[in-house]
Amino acid sequence: MKNLLKIQQKLIPQVIDLMERRYSILRQISLSEPVGRRTLSNLLGISERIVRSETEFLKDQQLIDVAVSGMTITKEGSLLLEQLKDIMDDIMGLSTLQDKVKEKLGIKKVLVVQGSFDDNESLLKDVARCGAEYFLNILKDGDTVSITGGSTMLEFANNIKTDKKYNRVTVAPARGSMGKDVETQSNNIVAITSKKLNAKYKLLNVPDALGEKAMKTLTQEPEIKKTLDYIKKTDVLVFGIGKADEMATRRKFTKEQVSQIKEKGAIGEAFGHYFNEKGEIVFKLNTVGIDLETFKNLKENIAIFAGSRKVNALIAMTKINKNIVLVTDEDSARKILELKQ
Repeated sequence: MKNLLKIQQKLIPQVIDLMERRYSILRQISLSEPVGRRTLSNLLGISERIVRSETEFLKDQQLIDVAVSGMTITKEGSLLLEQLKDIMDDIMGLSTLQDKVKEKLGIKKVLVVQGSFDDNESLLKDVARCGAEYFLNILKDGDTVSITGGSTMLEFANNIKTDKKYNRVTVAPARGSMGKDVETQSNNIVAITSKKLNAKYKLLNVPDALGEKAMKTLTQEPEIKKTLDYIKKTDVLVFGIGKADEMATRRKFTKEQVSQIKEKGAIGEAFGHYFNEKGEIVFKLNTVGIDLETFKNLKENIAIFAGSRKVNALIAMTKINKNIVLVTDEDSARKILELKQ
């Protein structure tokens, strides 16, 4: 199939252009459903006239449904997207981009989703879905899975789709609670993930950052200690990328403390450790959950993020640990190559 399309690309390039356009429209409908034509036109940067013509075609092919509330993708449309993904990645140059980013960073694997999160924030859903698909491919019954918090991880959990029951899998929070948004805290994400997997789960009902005395006391509490023991046995870690200043603000640091961290050159944060562009730790918190040494020794680390503003933090993190599978958007991947030249 790929060879046939490459031949068509040389002989009848307009066929491939049309295929790319219809694929992009169908994919965007799946990301933004229900969605109207005008919104779709703005998201894709193509005229409403073209959108109207192409969506009529997709409707006639029973790949989308059209209603007053907007357009939605059908089961047949979703199946077609899934079947076309690898082929379209190859045609649109994403396979080559993935290989280049993997080589430049020296990490285990890179998965890139077409598009720019900076231009289209709905792309986070597709990036998270890609991460969830990879996660399900490598997950084994009996594994212990740890997950951090954040909006990206919430999307990841919501996009896990499987009929298989992982009765022997245990899902645990990689971190304690942080901030006031309960929905994006790791405990909530763990609960959603375990339900999707039909797995067991453990909760960590303590703040992420604690004083030394409080840390010693709480970590000896039987239920908390049991959860921490599970975290130390993590087989698969799924996490988002944090910018140093944003993570410090989420932790309610004062403006002076945030400035001090910046002055030390901190650009990224992982598991309570703030690091500079060389991957050197410049500030450390007493945190509950997975630590940096555990992170370095895990079998599977899946980093998921979208948005070029986090690229520097990701590059610095790969200097701490090369055993990472990265899932990101196309624009961020190109930014990585630009900065690594």
